[in-house]
Amino acid sequence: MNDQELQQLSAAIGERLKAKEATVSCAESCTGGWIAKVFTDIGGSAAWFEYGFVTYSDSAKQELVGVSAASLAQYGAVSEAVVREMAQGARRVAQADYAVSVSGIAGPDGGSAEKLVGTVWFGFAVPDGRVVAKSQLFQGDREEVRRQSVAFALQTLQSDFLAN
Repeated sequence: MNDQELQQLSAAIGERLKAKEATVSCAESCTGGWIAKVFTDIGGSAAWFEYGFVTYSDSAKQELVGVSAASLAQYGAVSEAVVREMAQGARRVAQADYAVSVSGIAGPDGGSAEKLVGTVWFGFAVPDGRVVAKSQLFQGDREEVRRQSVAFALQTLQSDFLAN
């Protein structure tokens, strides 16, 4: 997905959020604020996006969005448990209706036999209190893994949680 397509998707998300009178937040690790950037590329996005958190380190995950040290120690930063806590924390701290979280191994280093380079976990916290986690294994270099992660997060937010 190129920059223009990401902007179109972000604008569509913004329109759906405005129609619902809802807001979104994000807690990003491997995407480093790219989701927040795509949201704020849209004029008027302050109506539906107020904050994003770049929680690249474990300490940032803990301090900014309340991820537990126990989850990080037991499961690692790239895990279902951690992205769930990241999404819940971003939603709570930002007082947003929706939150998206991303934590992954973009490469070229950092992978293991259990967690390959390209492994990315996503969390989605929604108004009814549900938190949904999904994982993907993306191919490509660091830039490609990160771009695919942003696209997947936005597409999933739109199709699975804002469609109605």
